[in-house]
Amino acid sequence: MSDLFRKNVDCITRRCVISKDTTNINQAIRSSEVRVIDDENNQLGVMSLNAALHAAGEQGLDLVEVSPTAKPPVCRIMDYGKYKYQQSKRAAEAKKKQVRVELKEVKMRPKTDIHDYQFKVKNAMRFLGEGNKVKVTIMFRGREVTHPEFGRKLLERVANDVKELGQVESWPNMSGRFMSMVISPLKK
Repeated sequence: MSDLFRKNVDCITRRCVISKDTTNINQAIRSSEVRVIDDENNQLGVMSLNAALHAAGEQGLDLVEVSPTAKPPVCRIMDYGKYKYQQSKRAAEAKKKQVRVELKEVKMRPKTDIHDYQFKVKNAMRFLGEGNKVKVTIMFRGREVTHPEFGRKLLERVANDVKELGQVESWPNMSGRFMSMVISPLKK
């Protein structure tokens, strides 16, 4: 039998939990004396670790170290699996309410035709309406790069056309053969 398999079998039989968090439970608690709080939030007082483990075992629950830096460390008698499940549910709920802003990009050329320009501005307005930031990029080819003022005019025109939905976060700047500007949605 491999050592890794033997260690996993030992952990399963001793009821220790392998996880990323640093919460000490049951035999993983290293202090000799602990302050104990039962599952109904009543203080049981300071007692030895063995007595606290025995009290938790009688109720069929775990002894969880909730404040390891206190003198003596504070431990709570609780169902650790249920506690972790509730924590994960709270984290998932918080993540669900979190607003995620993406950066969408619209690319144009200095000689972009009217219809194509309107189509791309309409897309930029849709992205801003969804709450996403928009990066408008002007691509220069060949000798077009010698006239960056055409690209700057086009970006200013875009900023003017979407001002009801967004504001310019970073004004046009040139990097190589590209000129870009970032527009963020207006706060509601």
